[in-house]
Amino acid sequence: MERLLHYVWKYKLYAAASLATTDGRPVQVIDPGMQNTDAGPDFFNAKIKIDETLWAGSVEIHDKASDWLLHHHDTDKAYDSVVLHVTGVNDFLPVRTNGEPIPQLVLAVPDTVARSIDWLLYREASLPCLDYIRQIEPLHIDCWLEALLSERLERKTHDIFTLLDAYNNDWNEVFYITLTRNFGFGVNNDAFERLAKSLPLRCIRKQRSSSSQVEAMLFGQAGMLAEENEDHYYRLLQREYEFLRHKFGLSPMDDFVFKSLRTRPVNFPYLKVAQLATLWVQHDTLFSAILEAGSTGEIKKYFRVSPSDYWKTHYHFRYASPRKEKPMGENALNILLINTVVPMLFAYGLRNKQPEYCERATRLLESIPPEKNSIVSSFCHAGITVRHAGDSQALIQLKREYCEKKKCLYCRIGFRMLKQQAPTFVG
Repeated sequence: MERLLHYVWKYKLYAAASLATTDGRPVQVIDPGMQNTDAGPDFFNAKIKIDETLWAGSVEIHDKASDWLLHHHDTDKAYDSVVLHVTGVNDFLPVRTNGEPIPQLVLAVPDTVARSIDWLLYREASLPCLDYIRQIEPLHIDCWLEALLSERLERKTHDIFTLLDAYNNDWNEVFYITLTRNFGFGVNNDAFERLAKSLPLRCIRKQRSSSSQVEAMLFGQAGMLAEENEDHYYRLLQREYEFLRHKFGLSPMDDFVFKSLRTRPVNFPYLKVAQLATLWVQHDTLFSAILEAGSTGEIKKYFRVSPSDYWKTHYHFRYASPRKEKPMGENALNILLINTVVPMLFAYGLRNKQPEYCERATRLLESIPPEKNSIVSSFCHAGITVRHAGDSQALIQLKREYCEKKKCLYCRIGFRMLKQQAPTFVG
């Protein structure tokens, strides 16, 4: 497997003393080079000593040596810089475009490494390395969590930059879309994002002096006012929406895209839309206020809103419920801060070259308790200490981008298993 040969070469997971070219000359790897992710040889700026001669140049790696010919490297001058060809099978002698032969090394993957890789990649378990994690030094785990958190913030920042490009760098509009999406709390994220994109923030701002009109626009756009219902407040919102729909040229969504099945009443999409409406009635420029906020508590205060009186006795237009205040719960507030405020602050700092906002975003994560979900729990049981939301976000990144995609070769936990040439696993 060529990917495995790349990995073994990059991290020197081989018996260095036995390296030799196919014609018997000893090979010493001074520097394996930098891995190339673009066109051209696989590694560049390598330093290889063959016999008594030190070579500096590129290294190309193939499963079989004949792949050199198959990929037409023999006619591509970009590969004339190759000073060593590394292969798993010696079935061809590679040459440069002038016909000059290139030194070739057959790289043997150690049995312990091959067995560990097979165990990681093909074992029927969602997290095959969990039993091994306790053997890794906590310092290595902590460094990996920091890197994973950076990856996750970069991914979320990229999404925000894409929105900024689409909405003419309007931070308030992008914050509105991002926040609305996260009011879906996972199961309804895509539906809530569609709602935000179908109803520009400027429309809400123009009507924010009337809470019923803001609710009417949001519920109407969500397709939640399309049924026949004798409820007095429902009919009021229907009339308001009909007027506003024509005023702003709006086209409603279909309400079936919002899911309530297996959702607790406090997370019903109807109640979330009502809370969202109250948030925008109370705060005109919410993102600007968050940029100036001095603490986590101050930011949370902006989100601690209770929907209008009607929702004290309802979770849904169809059903009445015992009278109860329904503000945002603490867990919901934390989720909104993790998924909306933190990435927006981080993106703002990067885009405007103001690193203090990136630092604020990181500190904010560290002030929030870790998320409680099956991903975090499984790693906790394996021995990883999860101190705050930054750690739980890192573990979510690890599970989704490495474990689920079987990218064990690129995971530092997998690397430690191979680097230490772990014993054969039984599973």
